[in-house]
Amino acid sequence: MGGVLDNNIKFVTGVGEVRAKLLEKELGIVTLRDMLYHFPFRYIDRTRLYKIGEIDEHTSAAYVQFRGRMVGKAYAGEGRKRRFSIFVADETGQAELIWFQGIKWAEKRFEQGREYVIFGRPSLFRNSLSMVHPEVELVEKALSRKVESGLQGIYSTTEKLSTALGTKGIYNIMCNLWGVVRGHIDEYMPEYMRRKYGLLTLEEALYNIHFPQSPEKLRQAQYRLKFDELFGLQLNIQALRSARIERHDGFLFTRVGDLFNRFYNERLPFELTEGQKSVIREIRQDTISGQQMNRLLQGDVGSGKTVVALATMLLAADNGFQACMMAPTELLARQHYATISRMTEGIGARVAVLTGTTRKRERDAILAELAAGEIDILVGTHALIEDRVQFANLGLVIIDEQHRFGVEQRARLWTKNSQPPHILVMTATPIPRTLAMTLYGDLDVSAIKGLPPGRQPVKTVHYFESARLRLFGFMREQIKQGRQVYIVYPLIKESEKMDYKNLEEGFDAIVRDFPLPDYRVSVCHGKMKPADKEESMRQFKEGEADILVATSVIEVGVDVPNATVMVIESAERFGLAQLHQLRGRVGRGAQQSYCILMSDEKLSKESAKRLEAMCQTTDGFELAELDLKLRGAGDINGTLQSGVALDLKIANPTYDNQIVQLTQQVAIALLTADPQLAAPQHIALRTLRDRYAQRYGEDFSMIS
Repeated sequence: MGGVLDNNIKFVTGVGEVRAKLLEKELGIVTLRDMLYHFPFRYIDRTRLYKIGEIDEHTSAAYVQFRGRMVGKAYAGEGRKRRFSIFVADETGQAELIWFQGIKWAEKRFEQGREYVIFGRPSLFRNSLSMVHPEVELVEKALSRKVESGLQGIYSTTEKLSTALGTKGIYNIMCNLWGVVRGHIDEYMPEYMRRKYGLLTLEEALYNIHFPQSPEKLRQAQYRLKFDELFGLQLNIQALRSARIERHDGFLFTRVGDLFNRFYNERLPFELTEGQKSVIREIRQDTISGQQMNRLLQGDVGSGKTVVALATMLLAADNGFQACMMAPTELLARQHYATISRMTEGIGARVAVLTGTTRKRERDAILAELAAGEIDILVGTHALIEDRVQFANLGLVIIDEQHRFGVEQRARLWTKNSQPPHILVMTATPIPRTLAMTLYGDLDVSAIKGLPPGRQPVKTVHYFESARLRLFGFMREQIKQGRQVYIVYPLIKESEKMDYKNLEEGFDAIVRDFPLPDYRVSVCHGKMKPADKEESMRQFKEGEADILVATSVIEVGVDVPNATVMVIESAERFGLAQLHQLRGRVGRGAQQSYCILMSDEKLSKESAKRLEAMCQTTDGFELAELDLKLRGAGDINGTLQSGVALDLKIANPTYDNQIVQLTQQVAIALLTADPQLAAPQHIALRTLRDRYAQRYGEDFSMIS
């Protein structure tokens, strides 16, 4: 697609310079193509006119239109709070139309006794109907106006756009735009593929997404455009995957030597779970294939990912290669170092840790030993990507909580050797299968399910504020048994807009109810000085504090097996993924652990669903699927990935999982038969492929 569709939107009737700048600033719309791909998010039937008396809380439509004759007007308020109202009526009732802005325009627009067609979002208060800033037309003009479709699209706008254009203004621009682009929309999908998969032509699909000629045509248009979006994504992902597999430039870890065997036979404190063994077998297969490993390892908090990572690093060392493991925080890096040092004690593995606070003398010694090949495993934070960190022979890179690093940060590790090392990225945020296929199609995905021996699932309950005394009694009982308690708050300081518990008030209340010398309380949040935060965490880890009051800063990186209670205040303010991560901070030992979700009595339906799901299951993968359904792919992507936006305009990997799977299969088959899309019937498909390569970058990959 090119030519006309690359023209600037300002030349379309109804736009002009001012609106064009606004569309670019608010929605990123510059060209006709940009505008054409700004799809409606809802449709309303403009052929239906309601009676005022028919519009009540049971009306299914979010937007309605009706006829009414002006019977009066009124003013209220002063200054910025000033508002202008007109009252319209039909034989069944009366409605109030309200303007807070554009009052002078509205005053001149309406005449007593004239009849109008009114369109907007209805609001009901004490059975009285009102609409704020509705669209209003004289009835004669509305009934004589030619419409492209009875189903009119409702377009997303912003606050500024709503004032300048509104959804009707965007619809009118779209009508004018269509007259310009009709006949200039080039088809890139081969005819045999359109027939095989039942796809409309691109022009027919774009017309019916904006101006549906029937509900069935709308469904077909949505299917074609979702197919295009997911297929374009998969063409790029599968091309990257194929190129990686074909390179055959992976280091060979063929030897299972003394380090791995001694660790497995002498140092492992427990039998590996079947899930862990399965993943190690998959990694082993990768590292003897001659291809570079590019694997994503998913596993709930506490599922044993660190042991799998250590086993892999020892395989690298047995074969003469160095390995490094990068964690997002110093706390987590040092925790990994302590665990790895303990589990490799006496077997001959040389392990070091490097962070931003490592002292100069120690840092210089580590860098010298690393460059000389005298360190087998280096654990660290962002400090690992510094230019002065040079390896003798880096063969394996492991990244923990990989979504917390930017793409460029992670990629700098790949360049620490002239030949790319094997890559294992780990996340404790379970990723729904369909989203993994969309985001991580160029990776091999492994998952550890189940808990190591001796671990018990965490019991989760939901308490309202009225049960606080019961909660405190339970906490005292657990502390009396020698256990420890986390209390997590969503905020540090009170916000005027968010009327819920905050850490500062909470800490004061806990200290009053759990006083010295019987109870020891420490506090930890992101605004504390690093040294003070470390000290609070140390006190809790070493049992010098019974209760840790914190923000979600403790979501990742704290391993205190003696902590058995996680209290999450204002739990309705957290997302499912974060609630699950927080719950994973307890249940680290053999004792039964508990997660208590505290909330306000009044909950939205979505919040109630989240809390109910937390109480019903501890399966992170099940929760991730629900989280995606509740929040949508665009939102959840922010928690999965730093540095790349999925930016799907119409497809949703959860609801469109069948299209995800189909387009992946079609892309694999097509690229297997025609890797360069060089066949005459496939040349036009390069347009689709290149558009997505441009959107995500030529080297689009969620880990490189």
